[in-house]
Amino acid sequence: MRPEDLKPEQFSGYPPEARKLALDYLDTFRRLPLSFLPNLLREVIEFDFKFPVERRLLEKELANLRSLSQQSLRFWFQEFTEIRLSESLEKSDWVTSPAQFVEQLSAHLWATHQMDAFRHAALSYADRLRTAVAPELPASPRFGIAVIGQGVDVAPGPLFRKLRPYGAYFSAVNPQNGLQHLLEAVAARARSSPAPYAHWYIDGGEALPHPSEVICVSYKAMEQVRATILARIHAETQKRGMGPEALRTLMAQLQPADLGASGGDPALDRFRIKLLTEASGTQIFSTSFVQWAAREALRRAQPLTVLARFGPRRRQKPMNEMLSPSAEQVELDPVGSLVDADMGAYYNWINQQRLPGSEKSLFLAWFENHQEAIAISPTLPRGTVSTGTIDLRGVLSWMT
Repeated sequence: MRPEDLKPEQFSGYPPEARKLALDYLDTFRRLPLSFLPNLLREVIEFDFKFPVERRLLEKELANLRSLSQQSLRFWFQEFTEIRLSESLEKSDWVTSPAQFVEQLSAHLWATHQMDAFRHAALSYADRLRTAVAPELPASPRFGIAVIGQGVDVAPGPLFRKLRPYGAYFSAVNPQNGLQHLLEAVAARARSSPAPYAHWYIDGGEALPHPSEVICVSYKAMEQVRATILARIHAETQKRGMGPEALRTLMAQLQPADLGASGGDPALDRFRIKLLTEASGTQIFSTSFVQWAAREALRRAQPLTVLARFGPRRRQKPMNEMLSPSAEQVELDPVGSLVDADMGAYYNWINQQRLPGSEKSLFLAWFENHQEAIAISPTLPRGTVSTGTIDLRGVLSWMT
Protein backbone atom coordinates (compact mmCIF):
# COMPACT_ATOMS: atom_id res chain seq x y z
CA MET A 1 0.00 0.00 0.00
CA ARG A 2 1.15 3.51 -0.80
CA PRO A 3 0.58 6.61 1.39
CA GLU A 4 -1.84 8.10 -1.15
CA ASP A 5 -4.14 5.12 -0.53
CA LEU A 6 -4.50 5.73 3.22
CA LYS A 7 -8.02 5.48 4.66
CA PRO A 8 -9.34 6.72 8.04
CA GLU A 9 -10.29 3.25 9.29
CA GLN A 10 -6.68 2.12 9.11
CA PHE A 11 -5.95 4.23 12.21
CA SER A 12 -8.70 2.61 14.31
CA GLY A 13 -6.12 0.75 16.42
CA TYR A 14 -4.27 3.90 17.48
CA PRO A 15 -4.80 5.26 21.01
CA PRO A 16 -7.55 7.94 21.16
CA GLU A 17 -5.49 11.12 20.95
CA ALA A 18 -3.09 9.63 18.43
CA ARG A 19 -6.01 8.53 16.24
CA LYS A 20 -7.53 12.02 16.33
CA LEU A 21 -4.17 13.56 15.43
CA ALA A 22 -3.67 11.10 12.55
CA LEU A 23 -7.11 11.80 11.11
CA ASP A 24 -6.55 15.55 11.35
CA TYR A 25 -3.43 15.19 9.22
CA LEU A 26 -4.55 12.34 6.95
CA ASP A 27 -4.35 14.48 3.81
CA THR A 28 -0.80 15.49 4.76
CA PHE A 29 0.23 11.86 5.28
CA ARG A 30 -1.05 11.00 1.80
CA ARG A 31 1.46 13.44 0.32
CA LEU A 32 4.56 11.97 2.00
CA PRO A 33 6.89 9.27 0.62
CA LEU A 34 6.72 5.78 2.11
CA SER A 35 10.43 5.87 2.96
CA PHE A 36 9.64 8.71 5.41
CA LEU A 37 6.04 8.38 6.60
CA PRO A 38 6.32 5.32 8.92
CA ASN A 39 9.05 7.12 10.89
CA LEU A 40 6.57 9.93 11.46
CA LEU A 41 3.73 7.54 12.31
CA ARG A 42 5.98 5.86 14.87
CA GLU A 43 5.89 9.17 16.75
CA VAL A 44 2.18 9.78 16.12
CA ILE A 45 1.09 6.39 17.48
CA GLU A 46 2.86 7.20 20.78
CA PHE A 47 1.22 10.63 21.10
CA ASP A 48 -0.96 9.66 24.08
CA PHE A 49 2.17 8.68 26.04
CA LYS A 50 4.43 11.59 25.14
CA PHE A 51 5.54 14.39 27.46
CA PRO A 52 4.15 17.91 26.85
CA VAL A 53 7.28 19.16 25.06
CA GLU A 54 7.24 16.14 22.74
CA ARG A 55 3.60 16.71 21.91
CA ARG A 56 4.14 20.34 21.06
CA LEU A 57 7.15 19.58 18.88
CA LEU A 58 5.29 16.87 16.97
CA GLU A 59 2.27 19.12 16.47
CA LYS A 60 4.53 21.88 15.14
CA GLU A 61 6.23 19.44 12.77
CA LEU A 62 2.89 18.24 11.43
CA ALA A 63 1.59 21.79 11.03
CA ASN A 64 4.72 22.70 9.08
CA LEU A 65 4.30 19.71 6.76
CA ARG A 66 0.68 20.64 6.15
CA SER A 67 1.69 24.19 5.24
CA LEU A 68 4.16 23.14 2.51
CA SER A 69 3.12 23.64 -1.08
CA GLN A 70 3.42 20.73 -3.48
CA GLN A 71 6.56 22.26 -4.94
CA SER A 72 8.11 22.77 -1.48
CA LEU A 73 7.14 19.26 -0.52
CA ARG A 74 8.99 17.84 -3.52
CA PHE A 75 12.06 19.85 -2.54
CA TRP A 76 11.94 18.71 1.10
CA PHE A 77 11.50 15.01 0.25
CA GLN A 78 13.31 14.58 -3.05
CA GLU A 79 16.07 12.48 -1.44
CA PHE A 80 13.52 10.27 0.34
CA THR A 81 11.66 9.60 -2.92
CA GLU A 82 14.89 8.28 -4.42
CA ILE A 83 15.15 5.51 -1.79
CA ARG A 84 14.22 2.16 -3.36
CA LEU A 85 11.96 -0.04 -1.23
CA SER A 86 11.32 -3.75 -1.52
CA GLU A 87 7.93 -5.15 -2.44
CA SER A 88 7.65 -6.81 0.98
CA LEU A 89 8.12 -3.45 2.72
CA GLU A 90 5.49 -1.81 0.54
CA LYS A 91 3.02 -4.62 1.30
CA SER A 92 3.67 -4.65 5.05
CA ASP A 93 1.18 -3.21 7.53
CA TRP A 94 3.25 -0.08 8.16
CA VAL A 95 0.24 1.91 9.37
CA THR A 96 -0.59 -0.41 12.27
CA SER A 97 3.02 -1.26 13.14
CA PRO A 98 5.25 1.63 12.03
CA ALA A 99 8.03 0.76 14.49
CA GLN A 100 8.40 -2.73 13.01
CA PHE A 101 8.48 -1.23 9.52
CA VAL A 102 11.30 1.10 10.58
CA GLU A 103 13.33 -1.85 11.88
CA GLN A 104 12.79 -3.76 8.63
CA LEU A 105 13.61 -0.64 6.63
CA SER A 106 16.93 -0.31 8.44
CA ALA A 107 17.89 -3.88 7.51
CA HIS A 108 16.82 -3.24 3.91
CA LEU A 109 18.86 -0.05 3.67
CA TRP A 110 22.00 -1.80 4.91
CA ALA A 111 21.46 -4.75 2.57
CA THR A 112 20.94 -2.52 -0.48
CA HIS A 113 23.75 -0.05 0.38
CA GLN A 114 21.29 2.85 0.76
CA MET A 115 21.93 3.69 4.41
CA ASP A 116 24.22 6.63 3.63
CA ALA A 117 21.66 8.10 1.23
CA PHE A 118 18.87 7.68 3.79
CA ARG A 119 20.97 9.24 6.55
CA HIS A 120 21.75 12.23 4.35
CA ALA A 121 18.06 12.62 3.55
CA ALA A 122 17.16 12.48 7.25
CA LEU A 123 19.79 15.05 8.21
CA SER A 124 18.66 17.40 5.44
CA TYR A 125 15.07 17.10 6.64
CA ALA A 126 16.09 17.77 10.25
CA ASP A 127 18.04 20.87 9.21
CA ARG A 128 15.08 22.25 7.27
CA LEU A 129 12.71 21.51 10.15
CA ARG A 130 14.93 23.33 12.65
CA THR A 131 14.92 26.36 10.36
CA ALA A 132 11.15 26.26 9.88
CA VAL A 133 10.18 25.55 13.50
CA ALA A 134 11.87 27.68 16.16
CA PRO A 135 13.20 25.76 19.19
CA GLU A 136 11.32 26.03 22.47
CA LEU A 137 13.55 27.92 24.89
CA PRO A 138 13.42 27.00 28.61
CA ALA A 139 11.62 29.25 31.10
CA SER A 140 14.81 29.39 33.17
CA PRO A 141 18.36 28.05 32.73
CA ARG A 142 18.56 24.26 32.83
CA PHE A 143 20.46 22.72 35.72
CA GLY A 144 21.98 19.26 35.59
CA ILE A 145 23.48 17.58 38.64
CA ALA A 146 25.44 14.33 38.71
CA VAL A 147 26.37 12.64 41.99
CA ILE A 148 28.93 9.87 41.56
CA GLY A 149 31.03 7.46 43.63
CA GLN A 150 28.58 6.26 46.28
CA GLY A 151 30.37 3.78 48.58
CA VAL A 152 33.89 4.54 47.31
CA ASP A 153 36.57 5.46 49.85
CA VAL A 154 39.32 6.53 47.44
CA ALA A 155 39.01 7.32 43.74
CA PRO A 156 41.34 5.21 41.57
CA GLY A 157 42.43 8.28 39.62
CA PRO A 158 41.64 11.94 38.89
CA LEU A 159 37.92 12.65 38.45
CA PHE A 160 36.02 14.95 36.08
CA ARG A 161 38.93 15.22 33.64
CA LYS A 162 36.60 15.60 30.65
CA LEU A 163 34.49 18.25 32.40
CA ARG A 164 37.27 20.37 33.92
CA PRO A 165 38.05 22.37 30.74
CA TYR A 166 34.47 23.71 30.78
CA GLY A 167 34.14 24.86 34.38
CA ALA A 168 35.64 25.37 37.82
CA TYR A 169 37.05 22.40 39.73
CA PHE A 170 36.65 22.53 43.53
CA SER A 171 39.10 20.39 45.50
CA ALA A 172 38.13 21.29 49.09
CA VAL A 173 34.35 20.87 49.23
CA ASN A 174 32.89 20.23 52.68
CA PRO A 175 30.73 17.13 52.02
CA GLN A 176 28.56 17.48 55.14
CA ASN A 177 24.85 17.47 54.21
CA GLY A 178 25.85 17.56 50.55
CA LEU A 179 22.95 15.50 49.23
CA GLN A 180 20.52 17.48 51.37
CA HIS A 181 21.81 20.75 49.86
CA LEU A 182 21.38 19.38 46.33
CA LEU A 183 17.87 18.05 46.95
CA GLU A 184 16.91 21.37 48.52
CA ALA A 185 18.17 23.16 45.40
CA VAL A 186 16.05 20.87 43.21
CA ALA A 187 13.02 21.45 45.41
CA ALA A 188 13.52 25.23 45.28
CA ARG A 189 13.67 25.15 41.49
CA ALA A 190 10.52 23.04 41.35
CA ARG A 191 8.70 25.60 43.49
CA SER A 192 9.96 28.63 41.56
CA SER A 193 9.35 27.17 38.07
CA PRO A 194 6.47 24.70 38.40
CA ALA A 195 5.60 22.76 35.25
CA PRO A 196 4.73 19.14 34.44
CA TYR A 197 7.80 16.89 34.09
CA ALA A 198 10.14 19.90 34.45
CA HIS A 199 12.15 18.64 37.44
CA TRP A 200 13.59 15.11 37.77
CA TYR A 201 15.44 13.07 40.37
CA ILE A 202 16.99 9.83 39.10
CA ASP A 203 18.63 7.45 41.57
CA GLY A 204 20.69 4.34 40.90
CA GLY A 205 19.62 2.85 44.22
CA GLU A 206 16.81 3.70 46.63
CA ALA A 207 15.45 7.22 46.23
CA LEU A 208 15.84 9.70 49.08
CA PRO A 209 12.86 11.76 50.30
CA HIS A 210 11.97 14.37 47.71
CA PRO A 211 9.12 16.81 46.96
CA SER A 212 6.06 15.51 45.12
CA GLU A 213 6.62 18.16 42.44
CA VAL A 214 9.81 16.35 41.39
CA ILE A 215 9.52 13.35 39.07
CA CYS A 216 11.42 10.43 40.57
CA VAL A 217 12.77 7.37 38.77
CA SER A 218 14.84 4.92 40.83
CA TYR A 219 16.55 1.61 40.18
CA LYS A 220 15.30 0.16 43.47
CA ALA A 221 11.66 1.02 42.75
CA MET A 222 11.90 -0.88 39.45
CA GLU A 223 13.36 -4.00 41.08
CA GLN A 224 10.36 -6.28 40.55
CA VAL A 225 9.82 -5.07 36.99
CA ARG A 226 13.51 -5.62 36.21
CA ALA A 227 13.31 -9.15 37.56
CA THR A 228 10.25 -9.89 35.43
CA ILE A 229 11.93 -8.55 32.29
CA LEU A 230 15.14 -10.48 32.95
CA ALA A 231 13.13 -13.66 33.42
CA ARG A 232 11.44 -13.05 30.08
CA ILE A 233 14.74 -12.35 28.36
CA HIS A 234 16.23 -15.53 29.83
CA ALA A 235 13.23 -17.61 28.72
CA GLU A 236 13.25 -16.18 25.20
CA THR A 237 16.98 -16.69 24.71
CA GLN A 238 16.52 -20.41 25.40
CA LYS A 239 14.22 -20.74 22.39
CA ARG A 240 15.67 -22.03 19.14
CA GLY A 241 16.14 -19.34 16.52
CA MET A 242 15.67 -16.39 18.87
CA GLY A 243 18.18 -13.76 17.77
CA PRO A 244 18.93 -10.31 19.17
CA GLU A 245 16.73 -8.47 16.64
CA ALA A 246 13.70 -10.64 17.35
CA LEU A 247 14.31 -10.32 21.08
CA ARG A 248 14.52 -6.54 20.84
CA THR A 249 11.25 -6.42 18.89
CA LEU A 250 9.57 -8.61 21.48
CA MET A 251 10.81 -6.47 24.38
CA ALA A 252 9.72 -3.25 22.67
CA GLN A 253 6.17 -4.56 22.45
CA LEU A 254 5.83 -4.98 26.22
CA GLN A 255 3.44 -2.55 27.90
CA PRO A 256 3.31 -1.38 31.55
CA ALA A 257 0.21 -3.51 32.14
CA ASP A 258 2.09 -6.60 30.95
CA LEU A 259 4.63 -6.08 33.72
CA GLY A 260 2.39 -4.83 36.52
CA ALA A 261 3.92 -1.37 36.27
CA SER A 262 0.89 0.86 35.76
CA GLY A 263 1.08 3.71 38.26
CA GLY A 264 -1.61 6.06 37.02
CA ASP A 265 0.57 8.31 34.85
CA PRO A 266 0.56 6.83 31.32
CA ALA A 267 3.46 8.96 30.07
CA LEU A 268 5.68 8.22 33.05
CA ASP A 269 4.69 4.53 33.15
CA ARG A 270 5.65 4.13 29.49
CA PHE A 271 8.88 6.06 30.05
CA ARG A 272 9.96 3.76 32.88
CA ILE A 273 9.18 0.60 30.92
CA LYS A 274 11.03 1.81 27.84
CA LEU A 275 14.12 2.35 30.01
CA LEU A 276 14.15 -1.39 30.64
CA THR A 277 12.87 -2.78 27.33
CA GLU A 278 14.55 -0.59 24.70
CA ALA A 279 17.94 0.15 26.26
CA SER A 280 21.02 -2.00 26.72
CA GLY A 281 22.19 -3.00 30.20
CA THR A 282 19.62 -0.99 32.15
CA GLN A 283 18.01 -4.17 33.48
CA ILE A 284 21.32 -5.29 35.02
CA PHE A 285 23.59 -2.31 35.72
CA SER A 286 22.35 0.59 37.84
CA THR A 287 24.91 2.93 36.27
CA SER A 288 23.51 2.19 32.81
CA PHE A 289 20.01 2.72 34.17
CA VAL A 290 20.84 6.17 35.56
CA GLN A 291 22.74 7.30 32.49
CA TRP A 292 20.01 6.17 30.09
CA ALA A 293 17.22 7.58 32.26
CA ALA A 294 18.93 10.98 32.36
CA ARG A 295 19.57 10.88 28.62
CA GLU A 296 15.96 10.03 27.79
CA ALA A 297 14.51 12.52 30.28
CA LEU A 298 16.60 15.28 28.71
CA ARG A 299 15.85 14.23 25.15
CA ARG A 300 12.13 13.70 25.60
CA ALA A 301 10.89 15.91 28.46
CA GLN A 302 13.55 18.64 28.09
CA PRO A 303 13.34 19.36 31.85
CA LEU A 304 14.69 22.37 33.68
CA THR A 305 16.33 20.27 36.40
CA VAL A 306 17.83 16.77 36.46
CA LEU A 307 19.55 15.35 39.53
CA ALA A 308 21.14 12.00 38.62
CA ARG A 309 22.66 10.05 41.50
CA PHE A 310 24.72 7.06 40.41
CA GLY A 311 24.83 4.07 42.74
CA PRO A 312 27.17 1.07 42.84
CA ARG A 313 26.39 -1.42 40.08
CA ARG A 314 26.85 -5.18 40.17
CA ARG A 315 30.22 -6.61 39.25
CA GLN A 316 30.50 -7.72 35.65
CA LYS A 317 30.25 -11.44 34.95
CA PRO A 318 29.54 -13.53 31.84
CA MET A 319 26.24 -12.40 30.33
CA ASN A 320 24.56 -15.80 30.68
CA GLU A 321 25.20 -15.66 34.43
CA MET A 322 23.78 -12.16 34.77
CA LEU A 323 20.64 -13.07 32.80
CA SER A 324 20.01 -16.30 34.68
CA PRO A 325 17.55 -16.08 37.60
CA SER A 326 19.55 -16.58 40.76
CA ALA A 327 18.96 -16.28 44.47
CA GLU A 328 22.60 -15.47 45.08
CA GLN A 329 23.41 -12.08 46.51
CA VAL A 330 24.65 -9.68 43.87
CA GLU A 331 28.30 -8.67 44.22
CA LEU A 332 28.79 -4.91 43.86
CA ASP A 333 31.70 -3.06 42.27
CA PRO A 334 31.83 0.47 43.75
CA VAL A 335 35.17 1.46 42.17
CA GLY A 336 34.19 0.23 38.71
CA SER A 337 30.87 2.04 39.16
CA LEU A 338 32.71 5.28 39.90
CA VAL A 339 34.63 4.98 36.64
CA ASP A 340 31.35 4.41 34.78
CA ALA A 341 29.60 7.25 36.57
CA ASP A 342 32.44 9.69 35.94
CA MET A 343 31.98 9.14 32.21
CA GLY A 344 28.20 9.12 32.69
CA ALA A 345 28.33 12.59 34.23
CA TYR A 346 30.19 13.82 31.16
CA TYR A 347 27.57 12.30 28.87
CA ASN A 348 24.80 13.91 30.92
CA TRP A 349 26.41 17.30 30.40
CA ILE A 350 26.77 16.67 26.66
CA ASN A 351 23.11 15.67 26.38
CA GLN A 352 22.07 18.79 28.30
CA GLN A 353 24.14 20.94 25.93
CA ARG A 354 22.17 19.61 22.97
CA LEU A 355 18.98 21.29 24.20
CA PRO A 356 17.82 24.83 23.39
CA GLY A 357 19.24 27.47 25.73
CA SER A 358 22.43 25.50 26.40
CA GLU A 359 24.55 28.66 26.48
CA LYS A 360 22.89 29.59 29.80
CA SER A 361 22.68 26.12 31.33
CA LEU A 362 24.31 25.02 34.60
CA PHE A 363 25.93 21.72 35.50
CA LEU A 364 27.40 20.34 38.71
CA ALA A 365 29.10 17.00 39.33
CA TRP A 366 30.11 15.89 42.84
CA PHE A 367 32.04 12.93 44.23
CA GLU A 368 29.55 11.87 46.91
CA ASN A 369 30.72 12.35 50.52
CA HIS A 370 34.08 13.64 49.28
CA GLN A 371 35.71 16.98 48.57
CA GLU A 372 35.77 16.99 44.77
CA ALA A 373 33.24 18.78 42.55
CA ILE A 374 33.11 20.47 39.15
CA ALA A 375 30.76 23.39 38.43
CA ILE A 376 29.96 24.66 34.95
CA SER A 377 28.16 27.97 34.64
CA PRO A 378 28.28 31.17 32.56
CA THR A 379 29.34 32.95 35.77
CA LEU A 380 32.39 30.74 36.40
CA PRO A 381 35.69 30.89 34.48
CA ARG A 382 36.53 27.79 32.49
CA GLY A 383 39.43 25.51 33.30
CA THR A 384 40.01 26.96 36.77
CA VAL A 385 40.71 25.36 40.14
CA SER A 386 39.50 26.46 43.56
CA THR A 387 41.32 25.11 46.62
CA GLY A 388 39.42 27.13 49.22
CA THR A 389 37.10 25.35 51.65
CA ILE A 390 33.44 25.61 50.59
CA ASP A 391 30.30 23.54 50.96
CA LEU A 392 27.93 22.58 48.14
CA ARG A 393 25.51 25.32 49.08
CA GLY A 394 28.33 27.77 48.51
CA VAL A 395 29.20 26.19 45.17
CA LEU A 396 25.56 26.50 44.12
CA SER A 397 25.52 30.19 45.02
CA TRP A 398 28.64 30.80 42.91
CA MET A 399 26.95 29.22 39.91
CA THR A 400 23.92 31.50 39.81
